[in-house]
Order: sequence, then C-alpha cells, then structure tokens
Amino acid sequence: MIELTLIGIGTGNPRHLTLQAIDAINAADLILIPLKGADKSDLAGLRRGICSAHLTNPAAKVIDFALPVRDAANPSYRKGVDDWHDAIAEAWMAEITTHCQGLNGRVALLVWGDPSLYDSTLRIAERLKSRLPITTKVIPGITAIQALCAAHAIPLNEIGAPVQITTGRQLRDHGWPAGTDTVVAMLDGECSFQSLDPAGLTIFWGACVAMPEEVLIKGRVAEVTAQILQARADLRARHGWVMDIYLLRRNLPNA
Repeated sequence: MIELTLIGIGTGNPRHLTLQAIDAINAADLILIPLKGADKSDLAGLRRGICSAHLTNPAAKVIDFALPVRDAANPSYRKGVDDWHDAIAEAWMAEITTHCQGLNGRVALLVWGDPSLYDSTLRIAERLKSRLPITTKVIPGITAIQALCAAHAIPLNEIGAPVQITTGRQLRDHGWPAGTDTVVAMLDGECSFQSLDPAGLTIFWGACVAMPEEVLIKGRVAEVTAQILQARADLRARHGWVMDIYLLRRNLPNA
C-alpha cells in the first residue's frame, strides 16, 4: 500500500513549516519535486531548500519529475484542466511505480500553502486511487491568505461580516460578488481588480509573501494600480514567475 502525504508548506519560507509537516517529511520514503520548466526552476529550488533545511532522514529519496503543462489553447477551460490533472496523475504514478518497490511505501508531495485552498493536489490524488493501492493523508499549512493578512497586519474579515474567496477569472466574468464587502482573489495572473469599478475599493496586495523577494502594496485601487502592475512585471522579469494575492475591501475609511 502507498501512503501519499500532501504536506502544506506555506508560501515558500522554510520557517512556515509546522512541526507536524517536518515530521511528515522525515517519515517519507520518497519525496517528489515537480519541475515546471526552466523559467520556474526557482520553485523546485525552494522545495529542495525546504528539504535541505528540515530533512534529516538519510533513507528518504528526493526525486525530481517533469510536471505536465496545461494546454492553455483548449477552448474548454474545464476540459483542459481535467486533461492536465489526468496527465499529472500519470506522472505521479510513473515515479511511484519506479521508486516504491512492491508498491509499498510513504510518498510525500510538498504543496504550496495548504492543500485544501485553491490547489488541485487532492483532486489529482483521487485520480490515483483507481490506478494504485493508495491512502491519502493531509498535513495543513499556512495559506497565502494568512500570510497576506499577517504581512499587512490586517484581519481577514470585518466584525461579523462574510468574506468571499474567489479567482481572477470569476472577478472578470462576474464582477464583485454579492453579499460581501471583502473579497480575496487567488490564481489571478491578470490583475483582474482592474475590471472592477475602483470607487471606494481598497486593495492589500502582496507578491512572494514571506519570501526574501516580498513586495507589499496597499491603498485605494485607483491610486496604486499602476504601482502594482509595475511591481508584478519587475518580479516576473527577474524570476520568470510571480505568485501574488490580494484582498479588496469596499468603503474602508482612512485607507
């Protein structure tokens, strides 16, 4: 039986790991590190850095594997994602069958933030259950939302008020969600807050939060949009990638 452990590692800072996460890393026989291409090699390096900082089990194997790329040209976004997840499950299976003799052992994957929040690792793990004898265990991690709120020293919610967590695509397609004055946008490569009426909107934006490259910007959307776009472009030019997140609030006084 394969025990697959999905370990939340926070936003890339090795000090984000919980004691439970460190124990799980050291209990693994095989740790899989996805490679997302030369322009994102730093991401694999960050995972390897976490292993270097916390892995003390000499028997654990740390193996890189090529992560399949989603076909962005597929006219059906959902079908493209489903096909992509199937391909990733096949890649996991190939590594597990190669490195886990007799299909027994403990396999770990290091997941940015927390596996439960806008991450598909759990859904991909479900695909493996029809292919391999497998159980899944999750170690929670610090989410990008927690890291963003901590970096700006703000609460996630206003008193007794709801929060909507959504994506850039949803903001662009459907506008401001009804029933809330606080919105957190994830997976937004297009700064989709630009599609909203900026009147009364305050943004708390962060890129590479809690990492050495961290950039934080806050203010009225109408006043800081150009600054955010420039900061994001600069980070992408330097690193080949950028991970950012933002919180929007309506009608916030004294921003």
